[in-house]
Amino acid sequence: QLQLVESGGGLVQPGGSLRLSCTTSGVNLDRYAIGWFRQAPGKEREGVSCISDGGRVAHFADSVKGRFTISVDIAKNIVYLQMNSLKPEDSAVYYCAADRPEFPDFCTIQREQYSFWGQGTQVTVSS
Repeated sequence: QLQLVESGGGLVQPGGSLRLSCTTSGVNLDRYAIGWFRQAPGKEREGVSCISDGGRVAHFADSVKGRFTISVDIAKNIVYLQMNSLKPEDSAVYYCAADRPEFPDFCTIQREQYSFWGQGTQVTVSS
């Protein structure tokens, strides 16, 4: 059974860092794409980053390029989102999601592509 569990959220000051984890089960990370999304109160869920092809392909939203990185630990079945230089506007509930694309080297940060979702973890950036 496919399952995704996010962890690592919390309260951090502006300029700080957090690393989110998406622990997967029932997912072959060489064949599935994993996306990270976030949703702030009153806003739509937006794509942040995605990774596929066992970590060889990754994409980022313009708003996080140069600050966030994404990686995968195949042995542990975990996808990480490293978030640096955090800003108050990064505050949101962060979700990971899984999709099995037709081509393994494809990933997208369009939420409609993803079928399986975790429950989310709260990130708050505030002084």
